[in-house]
Amino acid sequence: MEKTWNSNIEEIILKIWEDENLHKFDVNSGKPFVLDTPPPYPSGRPWHIGAAAHYAQIDMIARISRMLGHNVLFPIGIDRNGLPVEIYTEKKYKISMRHTEREKFLELCKSALDDLEIEMIEIMKNMGLSSDFTKYYRTDSDEYRALTQSTFIELWNDDLVYESNRPNNYCILCSSTIADAEVAHEEIPSRLVHIKFRLKEKSSDLVIATTRPELLCSCQVVIVNPDDERYTDIHGMHVVVPLFDREVEIKAHPMAKPEFGSGVVMICSYGDHTDVQLFREIGLQEIVAVNENGMMTDNAKQYASMKVKKAREQVIQDLENKGLVVKEEKIMHSTPICERHKTPIEIISMDEYYLKQINFIPTLEEIAKKMKFYPDMHKHILLNWLSSITIDWPISRRRFYGTEIPIWYCKKCKKPNLPEPNKYYKPWKEDPPFRNCKYCDGTEFIGDDRTFDTWMDSSISSLFITKYRSDEKFFNITYPATIRPQAKDIVRTWLHYSMLRCYQLTNKAPFGHAWIMGYGVDEKGERMSKSKGNVIDPFPIIKKYGADNFRFWSACEVNQGHDFRCSEQKIAGTHKFLTKLWNIARFISSYPLCDVINVYPSDKWILGELSLLIERCRKGYEEFNFFIPATMIREFTWNVFAAHYIEMAKARAYGLGFNEEEKTAAWYTLHKSFSIILLLLSPIVPFITDHLWRLLYYNESIHKQKFPEPIWSTEFANYTKQITDFNSLVWNNKKKKIISLKDPININIPTELELFRKDLTSMHNII
Repeated sequence: MEKTWNSNIEEIILKIWEDENLHKFDVNSGKPFVLDTPPPYPSGRPWHIGAAAHYAQIDMIARISRMLGHNVLFPIGIDRNGLPVEIYTEKKYKISMRHTEREKFLELCKSALDDLEIEMIEIMKNMGLSSDFTKYYRTDSDEYRALTQSTFIELWNDDLVYESNRPNNYCILCSSTIADAEVAHEEIPSRLVHIKFRLKEKSSDLVIATTRPELLCSCQVVIVNPDDERYTDIHGMHVVVPLFDREVEIKAHPMAKPEFGSGVVMICSYGDHTDVQLFREIGLQEIVAVNENGMMTDNAKQYASMKVKKAREQVIQDLENKGLVVKEEKIMHSTPICERHKTPIEIISMDEYYLKQINFIPTLEEIAKKMKFYPDMHKHILLNWLSSITIDWPISRRRFYGTEIPIWYCKKCKKPNLPEPNKYYKPWKEDPPFRNCKYCDGTEFIGDDRTFDTWMDSSISSLFITKYRSDEKFFNITYPATIRPQAKDIVRTWLHYSMLRCYQLTNKAPFGHAWIMGYGVDEKGERMSKSKGNVIDPFPIIKKYGADNFRFWSACEVNQGHDFRCSEQKIAGTHKFLTKLWNIARFISSYPLCDVINVYPSDKWILGELSLLIERCRKGYEEFNFFIPATMIREFTWNVFAAHYIEMAKARAYGLGFNEEEKTAAWYTLHKSFSIILLLLSPIVPFITDHLWRLLYYNESIHKQKFPEPIWSTEFANYTKQITDFNSLVWNNKKKKIISLKDPININIPTELELFRKDLTSMHNII
């Protein structure tokens, strides 16, 4: 009797689902379909509306897979490790990690995360995610961290981990090494300074252009392109580094670009990765110019203890005072930046642990090529990334809130000692679980105080959800996972590292399918970010309009793999379709359910169209492209079923001028069509479809039903254009005559529509 769909009913339906334990997973109920669901990151309010749309569609994957007969494992986790957590905690409590006692800082991180986690779980529940929330996991739990450490110990024992002092990307604000995958490149306004270097062997100068003049103190060689005729006569000569009076050799090397600056390049330790490569290739001795705090070292002499930017300004000023600056250009320079802080990185040599990956690249490329991508166009992101990797993965970080590296160092021989796996260790505060060093008789140890790169945790999500090392039977049944749904911006991190780590540990790919979603952007097409202030909080949107409204907008707005625009106005607009669905339900609910032997031409027509709809929706669903079924169902329901069939069958359903058999056929077709519409829609809008299903059809949830089969002949679907064209013609004629649609009209029914004459006559009141 309700006149409209009230989204407040969604809370009641959620409670029903919980009471029925509707989404419980039983490992013994058939071969599982396993989603390696991305654990969302509670790094501060608000949660991104694009992320919420992403998770709504991940739930659609779970729901349609159940309908297609799969035994679905749909785990939910919360990612509670890493830098964003620390940053949020520092801001929330107005403290500094480096100036807070470690134990206290970890407690504050956990407290901050708990508040955010409650809200995040609430949002996911309210969105109708069909996971068992009584069993959601946390990546900072003792159980999860124990698995991270255990897998590290496995890889250590397999000789896949080593320690080395190498130049690495370093973020001053993160106070930590970061992997190449965490480095972005941005065009930043820079000063290209053309500096005079005195040629030792000639009474002349050599001009070198650089954007990093503060690194003059660490210059160890100067290069020119061997094909650059301007400099062929100075190969092997030397220049004197200005301000520091050191001699360095001039070498010919193809990495020098004649078109950039003066075509002469100074190689320092370290301005960029070209410097790193040439230091290794030529065998140069590094001079450390910048320390971990972003300050110039004593090697910079008079510039020591200055911050990098300040030192750059002072060096330029001193060069100008000495008449050594030829000119200065303002350019846009592609600069490596920390993906999180958006600040330029430094390259600093530090002792770090590395996980071997170079030797695995060919295997990972083969896995990637065999993996099914949705959409296929995003496979190139992974393949391009794999082909660009040149170093092993630095996995140690100088942070607090993360999984600790489980190593104790013998005070006597300095060698690392690792414990047995399957327990969570905190070497920075705990004594080792052994008495003696395995290499000597030492009994005193120092625990490593570093943590792992957060991707060391995230990369084993496929293993954790399938109970690797904890339940062999469960693992053998559920691993590898079926599909990895994720956003495209973490293909080079989460997807790549998951493939690497899981293959190293199991000799198998962690999943066979990857579903990649685009970015949620604002109404102007700009990517949303908290720093821009254009992020839309999904929680009040969902509370205001309801989860089904939000989910239907997500399905209709997002074409698989592409970026999509987010706006409250568009979300609000989708309510019209749910209202239409409700109105159709109210109309159909006045007629009883019935079986029928004979159906009539109009019924055969709409049932044929329904068969085509089922086939098209199934194809879209099987590709996990929800844009296809959402738009097709809306078009069919609104513009074919409601606009044409219901109007054609209405008089017959009322029994006005029709016999009992004809009336019953209309009732049957109305209910059958609407029940199929509900089934087809249920993965996208689970609340309203389940509510109407239980009211109109069965007490059992719609989410326990199988996907419908296209059992009706599509022969009569060939009449669709003629029927809709004729109906439109009649309506337009009545409009021109300024008469009601119920008023009689004298018009000829086309010969090809003779089969439908009786329904068309009653529909239009044709005389």
